[in-house]
Amino acid sequence: MSSSLTPNQAALVLGGGISGLLAARELAAAGHAVTVLEAAASWGGCVGSHMVAGLTLDSGAESYATRSSAVAELSAELGLGGNVVAPRPGGAWVQLPDGPRELPKTGVLGIPANPWDPEVRRSLGFVGSLRASLDKYLPASIGASASITSVAALVRARMGRRVLERLVAPVVGGVHSADPGLLDVDMVAPGLRAGIREHGSLAAAVAAQRRGSTQSSAAKAGSAVAGLEGGMHTLVVALLSDLRSRGVTLMSGTAADAVERTTDGWRVTAGDTAYDGGLLVVALPGPAAVGLLQAAVPGLAGRSPESGPDVRLVTLVVDLPELDRRPRGTGILVAPQTPGIRAKALTHATAKWDWLAAAAGPGTHVLRLSYGRLEASEHAAGTPATAPDFLAAALHDASALLDVPVQETDVVGWDVVRWQGALPFAAVGHKARVAEVRKLCAAEAGLGIVGGWVAGNGLAAVVADTRKEIRSLLS
Repeated sequence: MSSSLTPNQAALVLGGGISGLLAARELAAAGHAVTVLEAAASWGGCVGSHMVAGLTLDSGAESYATRSSAVAELSAELGLGGNVVAPRPGGAWVQLPDGPRELPKTGVLGIPANPWDPEVRRSLGFVGSLRASLDKYLPASIGASASITSVAALVRARMGRRVLERLVAPVVGGVHSADPGLLDVDMVAPGLRAGIREHGSLAAAVAAQRRGSTQSSAAKAGSAVAGLEGGMHTLVVALLSDLRSRGVTLMSGTAADAVERTTDGWRVTAGDTAYDGGLLVVALPGPAAVGLLQAAVPGLAGRSPESGPDVRLVTLVVDLPELDRRPRGTGILVAPQTPGIRAKALTHATAKWDWLAAAAGPGTHVLRLSYGRLEASEHAAGTPATAPDFLAAALHDASALLDVPVQETDVVGWDVVRWQGALPFAAVGHKARVAEVRKLCAAEAGLGIVGGWVAGNGLAAVVADTRKEIRSLLS
């Protein structure tokens, strides 16, 4: 059967993550009758929730970057402006093979703005800081002139191996779940190479980006983010409420099987139902989006991006008053070459968010450990296989990283959440491929494509890009 929406007035959105829900809101605000199809039973994509030990916690994203005001503005529009909160000022740490260090505050992707900053020098040593400082004497063309380059190639060429291994690799691994040698710097740090050409060095480009951020340059590392009281998943709840008030049809558990061009626009088939619309927005992960569209847009054949990493997030709720002193601030990132630790990062959530500490109560702590990253080196550690394996690994790693024994008898609740491909993999050359995909889609009337794989990783990038794309589509 076919839906009863008038094709010219109807708009279809495939995917119910943040980008899909926001796209639906923009379309509905423009007067379209919108239907959103989501294959999963729940909404929000990687901005999810779960209950552990009686606490409703974020099961995915728990903060957003404050380099732009995009998420704060959306939160305000949805009535959540008063719920925006900053993390505690404890700052983040990095676990190196020779021990933990405070992560320098004036960085982008861990790249320091000042190689002689005391926190940077403690991590790099004198020789490492000396090598990094040569950056300002190198020609601006080094690392900035190639058509494409990886994060690792840029950092190694301008600042040296120690900056790459001891600062950048832990940050990139924690944020993007991938080796910096695999990532396109223009996708994960837009404008950074242009900043080298403008300001003359990588350090100066980093400093310029920090000055342009909404976060104070004096803020601790890891604090250039914000969250929502109650968790980031409350943004999804507010979005869904807003969409229902606008008459948007929300269909979960409904996977799109095929997309085709019609004389009036687009037809999406899901099971035995066909949905027609004058506008179609695809808000699916890259491989799924290209796979679904390539029959209708043949030029997309062979342009599917690589799948993102398979990430596991282990959440522990522990009764452990020894953690009240917050031994590693808001959390700790792990250098890939650190022996004996398989986690790529640990977030001490109750040390990071005052609202969560109050909800958990005295002596109770929430720890989030993440596992799984795409590696380009021999440092890759084996990933646990079963839920009990993940619990055992998390207890071992939390004990090592926090320097406080965390035993199974301390655990009052735990959960393992799998995010397969939720983090878009911005491989070297990804930005150019995305530009070509969008060019092909833009040539098709009434077709838009949104999501982290085209926008870049993180809520700030996704929100800003989705609004820009939908407004372009509507114009």
